[in-house]
Amino acid sequence: MKRHLMAVLTILVLAISVAYGAEKDHAGHGMNYGNTNPGHPTHQEVVDGIKATFNIKTMKVAMKEMGMEMPKGVKETHHLSASFNDMKTGKAITEGEVKVKVLAPDKSEETKDMTGMHGHFGADFVLAKKGKYGIMSKFKVGDGKTRSVKFWYEVK
Repeated sequence: MKRHLMAVLTILVLAISVAYGAEKDHAGHGMNYGNTNPGHPTHQEVVDGIKATFNIKTMKVAMKEMGMEMPKGVKETHHLSASFNDMKTGKAITEGEVKVKVLAPDKSEETKDMTGMHGHFGADFVLAKKGKYGIMSKFKVGDGKTRSVKFWYEVK
């Protein structure tokens, strides 16, 4: 069962990565700047010359977009992706270290290293309860300087 689940999650990550890769190729032309949800990022902020774009999507929606059903036993409810662009050149930054901490409405915390995936970084989290979640990210991309972003995300 674990192997089946891991295979399905791997396929999910690869499919999201392929879809994202087609989109990010336009980053150098002033289009989309690596945003995995065009026109509607969950949070976008420029920190010391780096544009950080975060998107949150339910696992159910992500699986549906790939024409797949949600596998049994998956505890994570949401996929969080982050993409980074150099504001001087507009080019995507695809290598580095990204860590995200999610603070749930009940004050429990979940921290993960985000994995690089064809131009963006991603990880799956449990956002099962309604309410506001604090999303905190520290990232070291581009010039190796550590930067951070904090924002709220509400599950309704």
